[in-house]
Amino acid sequence: MSNSSSITQFLLLPFTDTRELQLLHFWLFLGIYLAALLGNGLIITTIAWDQHLHTPMYFFLLNLALLDLGCISVTVPESMANSLCDSRVISFAGCAAQVFFVFFLFGAEFYLLTVMSYDRYVAICKPLHYGTLLGSRACVHMAAAAWATGFLNALLHTANTFSLPLCKGNALGQFFCEIPQILKLSCSHSYLRELELLMFSAFFFEGCFVFIVVSYVQILRVVLRIPSEQGRHKAFSTCLPHLAVVSLFVSTVMFAHLKPPSISSPSLDLVVSVLYSVVLPAVNPLIYSMRNQELKGALWKLMSGLFSEAINCPSSSA
Repeated sequence: MSNSSSITQFLLLPFTDTRELQLLHFWLFLGIYLAALLGNGLIITTIAWDQHLHTPMYFFLLNLALLDLGCISVTVPESMANSLCDSRVISFAGCAAQVFFVFFLFGAEFYLLTVMSYDRYVAICKPLHYGTLLGSRACVHMAAAAWATGFLNALLHTANTFSLPLCKGNALGQFFCEIPQILKLSCSHSYLRELELLMFSAFFFEGCFVFIVVSYVQILRVVLRIPSEQGRHKAFSTCLPHLAVVSLFVSTVMFAHLKPPSISSPSLDLVVSVLYSVVLPAVNPLIYSMRNQELKGALWKLMSGLFSEAINCPSSSA
């Protein structure tokens, strides 16, 4: 029997014990990670570079790209390193840091997605008040509130979780550290306190989800009343990427944590957690740029400018 004070490391759930598959996992995650870095990095650079994209919608999209970069950077490099070194160990401090940043970044991302739904609601349902309701100061305050809320929630849950006595070993049933897996190691009824906090956070998340649904119901009602097909298409094209990201995020997270025990298994839990923690941050840039002609045009101008400079630099120096 041991407690949390004597635990110096945790054992993460490995994807496989076969060396060849471990290397395959490393290269697969490396490819996804590089794609996420490239996609989100291009969105951040393009929005920061192009003055025409300095609007509330793209300001929130820039924040989303930053959060996606953080989300995938918290879990993937550690998992890649473990597969490459044939290890499953993470230190106690490293696990605590991972729990904090996972809770912080994913929580902040969902709050930001809620803010982005409000942005789309005002843009379509109250266009005459858009500049008033979503001025630069209001946008900064809403984005800061999303980051701060995620930070405070993560701080509270991390401190509370790692103050619990742990006496059921140190093996976690997940490829990264998360609170539900750590609670399974607790040997004290004090873990109910953390469960109550998680339920309170879930209730808050449910409120955000209801707000998103209500916003899109109002948006749909207004869009369907637009007389021109071109106007309806333009309105839908600005909403569909956000709606797709919200749907994927909410469905995978809810299935991961609310699925019935009868269908739960370590392999299924692993696949679902990879979807929301690894795949989503990598595909979000693709979802947002696929139907956004303005963003694609700005990205093309940026790439063309960089390519022209790269060609002209040698000739000018000569």
